[in-house]
Amino acid sequence: MNKPLSKSLPENIAMGKIVVTLVLTNWIDKILAERGFISATEVRTCEVEGALVDTGATRLCLPADIIAQLGLKQAGTVDDQAAMGPQSLNIFEGLRLNVEGREGVYNCVELPAGRTPLLSLIPWEDLGLDPDLQNQKLKHLPTKGKD
Repeated sequence: MNKPLSKSLPENIAMGKIVVTLVLTNWIDKILAERGFISATEVRTCEVEGALVDTGATRLCLPADIIAQLGLKQAGTVDDQAAMGPQSLNIFEGLRLNVEGREGVYNCVELPAGRTPLLSLIPWEDLGLDPDLQNQKLKHLPTKGKD
């Protein structure tokens, strides 16, 4: 589905990257199935391998083709200042995200179809995950206690 990002990055940049698998579910479908309005087989879900943990992004970013596959509802737009100048981005709501067994419900920003999904600050911090760039993995922070 997506080309590996490491082929498009210089070797020295690829060294500190973290790549994860995302399990994405239409949260509204899940609620409708739990309440008996649709069957569990009608819940739109997908597993995306090769998502990049992006320490420079704030919001979860998904390509338009994945958003369409999940049938997410557009919630509006947000103005963004990117390297290529200001732009208006579409925001979609009702996404249940599972990363390494940690789950939450989030909005996401639309990327062009075929682009690499980006797991950003808000979701990984909310889920109690911390990027360990040296070891190229997400550290699981404690969810209970004083640690």
